Amino acid sequence: MVRYSFAFMENLIKKYNVPGPRYTSYPTVPFWEAESHEEKNWKQSVKDGFWRSGKEVSLYLHLPFCESLCTYCGCTTRITKNHGVESKYINYLLKEWQIYCDTFSAKPILKEIHLGGGTPTFFSSKNLNRLITGLLKNATLAENYEFGFEGHPGNTTEEHLKTLSELGFKRISLGIQDFNPEVQKVINRKQTFEQVDAVTRLARQYGFTSINFDLIYGLPKQTAKSISETIQQTISLNPSRIAFYGYAHVPWVKAAQKSFEEYLPKPEERAAMYQLGKRLLTASGYHDIGMDHFALNHDKLYQAYDQGQLHRNFMGYTTQDTDLLIGLGMSSISDSWTAFSQNEKLLTKYYERLDNNELPITKGHQLTVEDLKIRKHILNLMCRFETKWSATELLDIGIGFNVELLNNLQLDGLIEWDEHGVRILESGKPFIRNICMALDSRLWNAQKFSRFSQTV
Repeated sequence: MVRYSFAFMENLIKKYNVPGPRYTSYPTVPFWEAESHEEKNWKQSVKDGFWRSGKEVSLYLHLPFCESLCTYCGCTTRITKNHGVESKYINYLLKEWQIYCDTFSAKPILKEIHLGGGTPTFFSSKNLNRLITGLLKNATLAENYEFGFEGHPGNTTEEHLKTLSELGFKRISLGIQDFNPEVQKVINRKQTFEQVDAVTRLARQYGFTSINFDLIYGLPKQTAKSISETIQQTISLNPSRIAFYGYAHVPWVKAAQKSFEEYLPKPEERAAMYQLGKRLLTASGYHDIGMDHFALNHDKLYQAYDQGQLHRNFMGYTTQDTDLLIGLGMSSISDSWTAFSQNEKLLTKYYERLDNNELPITKGHQLTVEDLKIRKHILNLMCRFETKWSATELLDIGIGFNVELLNNLQLDGLIEWDEHGVRILESGKPFIRNICMALDSRLWNAQKFSRFSQTV
């Protein structure tokens, strides 16, 4: 493996640190052709995806409520301390699910449920039980189903873990970001190491077999020292997988991020943090399985990667590859493989649409034949670090590729590419977003980059 000097890597970072997508979908949301997306077309693509997948469905539920605002967060949230909102929101989630079940015209087989947010553990264990029980009334479970949820270490209780475990949840993701008190203070995300330790121990006690920690590099007031300490503390708790994300600075979307701009590390410092974190994680037995994700040998995510079965969608990397992902709740995004659809982002509008017995979709995209081909290759790069195409296929889609960028990436020792495909080298993994961008014909045709966070 080629090892580059720090100075050379710094130059590469300066060269490739441009705005770019994270590729949880292709086409990415800014390039959706929303004007042609109608509910009847979406429902038809859902039906097609339902039968194509053998009636198997993955569910993502967006639970948007948080008691306080984490200023780094780019998610769609509602800040409130009023827990009276829980019951009403669950009623509407179940109503939305019923509309989809009526659309399927047969009983779905649930392969995956993921509770995201917001803060899913804002909801009481009693209400989470009502939600999951209500979803399962209309469905059967796949033999290899997988249920997971995102928890805040500060409010995930033993009762949460007990209830969700009894409902079949075996995967938990704890949003930690950084253990350093100064960093936590400036991003308003506070939880102690002791709290995280306690929740992790309880999760294992209640049979959770996959424990993920979310960490972020590039946050305000972070240093190489604080990153090192956070990762050492994380390793001491032995989570089976770790998401080590680069902070996405999008103040034009989330105004709260403007409050700490003066404390953000420089791009070269941020990149050094990632390299340091990756060295520490891989030295402790964690495998680099894809953009920002690391896993131990025994974790299903690593095993899926090792067997070439890793998949990526709006929930990030997953072991469950279904043709139909339904997103329930405000701002949720659904994927029928041939189409995408996003729900209303305003809670009042979300409720209003469902009161009219409409699916609360606000925009979407019907994928073209070319979209589907490029989507496959970008997914291959994201999940397997390589993709191959035939000469005929290259003639069909290659005209939209940025050949100049591909050649530069190859000259810089980040990829190998020719008329047969692209292979990402070890040195190219930190630049995976840039590499995928080279195949993104919609991006280059539109020449719109500023609406994305930086790639490195």
